[in-house]
Amino acid sequence: MKSPADVFINRELSWIEFNKRVLLTGMEKEYKILDKVKFCSIFSNNLDEFFMVRVASLKAQVEAGITKKSIDGLTPEEQLTKINKEVKKLTSLQENYVNNVLSAELKKQGVILKKYEDLGENQRNWCNNFFTSSIFPLLTPLVVDPSHPFPFISNLSLNLAALIKDGENSKNQFVRVKIPTKNINRFIQIPNEIFQHNDESTHFFISVEDLIGNNINSLFSGMECINYSFFRVTRDADLELKELEADDLLLAVEQSLQKRRLGGDVVRLEVESDIPKNILKLLIESISIQEEYIYFCKSLLALDDLNQLTKINRDDLKENLLIGTTHPQLKNLDTPLNKNLNSIFKILRKENILLHHPYDLFKTSVEEFINRAAEDPLVMAIKITLYRVSKDSPIIAALMRAAENGKEVMTLVELKARFDEDNNIQWAKQLEQAGIHVVYGIIGYKTHTKIALVVRKEKGRLRNYFHIGTGNYNSSTSRFYTDLGLLSTDPDIASDLLELFNYLSGFSKQKSYQKLLVSPSSMREKFLFLIKREIENAKKGKKAAIIAKMNSLVDPEIITLLYSASNAGVNISLIVRGICCLYPQRKNLSENIKVISIIGHFLEHSRIFWFCNNDDNEVFIGSADWMRRNLDRRIEAVTPIEDFELKTQLYSLLQTYIKDNYYSWIMKENGSYAKYKLDSANNRSQLDLIGKRKKY
Repeated sequence: MKSPADVFINRELSWIEFNKRVLLTGMEKEYKILDKVKFCSIFSNNLDEFFMVRVASLKAQVEAGITKKSIDGLTPEEQLTKINKEVKKLTSLQENYVNNVLSAELKKQGVILKKYEDLGENQRNWCNNFFTSSIFPLLTPLVVDPSHPFPFISNLSLNLAALIKDGENSKNQFVRVKIPTKNINRFIQIPNEIFQHNDESTHFFISVEDLIGNNINSLFSGMECINYSFFRVTRDADLELKELEADDLLLAVEQSLQKRRLGGDVVRLEVESDIPKNILKLLIESISIQEEYIYFCKSLLALDDLNQLTKINRDDLKENLLIGTTHPQLKNLDTPLNKNLNSIFKILRKENILLHHPYDLFKTSVEEFINRAAEDPLVMAIKITLYRVSKDSPIIAALMRAAENGKEVMTLVELKARFDEDNNIQWAKQLEQAGIHVVYGIIGYKTHTKIALVVRKEKGRLRNYFHIGTGNYNSSTSRFYTDLGLLSTDPDIASDLLELFNYLSGFSKQKSYQKLLVSPSSMREKFLFLIKREIENAKKGKKAAIIAKMNSLVDPEIITLLYSASNAGVNISLIVRGICCLYPQRKNLSENIKVISIIGHFLEHSRIFWFCNNDDNEVFIGSADWMRRNLDRRIEAVTPIEDFELKTQLYSLLQTYIKDNYYSWIMKENGSYAKYKLDSANNRSQLDLIGKRKKY
């Protein structure tokens, strides 16, 4: 009998393997230098969130004495041991790369990070003057002594710890200074003329902490700094909401956010590798952290801030990702010669439209759909779910205009979208002030659906138009995330959406839908049925195959059934960007399952589920991954794609990903990943989808 570890991969270790792919992608020589910097930054930012949420949760379980095992048979404590071991390997790899390769490549390309000790007199004078005028007033040294307890260290803040000698009583004092990286750039650009350098393609920087450290004595008049070092803490940042006890969910989330800003327990302490022992001892005692959660860094701390360097004006050092064109079916929309003859509603009455962002512009499709609905006098109502919205959102602006124009507007704003809660609270308040009916969903569930419904009065009756997508109504991320969307007026799906919106607003107990797959009510059952049907077809000698593209595959029930399908002879191709708890290509378990992960310039975010069904294909797109949380603990919507032409487009798209030998990582039977040899790579999915090749 197989052990759980032989059947399932640990979720957390699979995530670490995904983040490793992100880091290694940024280390490939084919990428431009600022794109390498971007991947390096993303790796660090991903790790921060991983510790704040996943590691924090496991630590809390250990402290509560919980020993429940993961699907692969590990206790929380065993998982934490493995996590720390693997993450320390990866952070060491990243630091060596940043110190020995990335910095040299940046310098070669004219992006030079200087150290204070290497500056000449004129350059130091400029830096010191900048410190005095622009940094010094922002600093607040906090001493630790019997009358001043150790200060609270906020989550992810960069800090200086110093031992100061008081000349009067010769007593050493511990001082903490918070580096104000929110109010000043982490990397300060020094003007070229200070280096007597006239080439505008060269950029000189110094890190803010290097500048502060070398001016530290100016903070302590009459005292002497013996030594100093920098450190950073990561805290538990997961929200704890008691929704059932909350009369006002908006207020409850606001109060929980205040607790998050203060921060929970420390789950990681990052320090410089050469930190003085006396300072480290004081930090450990004051923060109360176990040794295994201390990370000794040989490079700069908080490498996610490297992303600031990608903002410099050097287009030659980064790939142009602002691509995309208007969808062919929408190109003649309300042109001057055809005003009102080619409205988006007229087009949708004739044909369904499948969108693929960022290749199809979000602005001229989804935004256009909502904008036209806001202005069209025949539109009576707009209903939409909002999970993550951009800061300056054209969608929000259109909804407000619609309300001003007298339309009934209902928005579901998901207040519990992790790390976007504050943004969504502000939008919810603004929407309510604009006269829009705002709801917050069903107690106990996150609403993760990406759905919009427009009700239009035509010839005395109401017609429903809708958009169902795999990604958020976010104008910013639509340029960098690959997502799919269906624009249609299919009456059965529209009817399902009306029922779903009524359910979300609390006016319906709808459990079954005609065509839409909705979790937690019907989606799991339907996906299990579809997989079982492929198994039956294979046993009967009929054509049977499954292709599924998603962000994560974790659900043990679906994984077990996929193993059964493999053993029955069903050919299964899985395109899983992130976590995958399934082993592929294992004898007597998953010989007919192949898994790839696409990591490229764009974040692969679309979900597609294709079932052969003996050549009577059934295809679905939507918001859900095959994870327990998506199938059981969230409100999700997945729609069938029934139009033959659109199904053909989706199958072709899936084949483009499957054939990719440039961006794809192949999962091996032991759960690790490998890439093709890049010199043989001739199928580059993302570049091919742009429609042109670019020479790296």
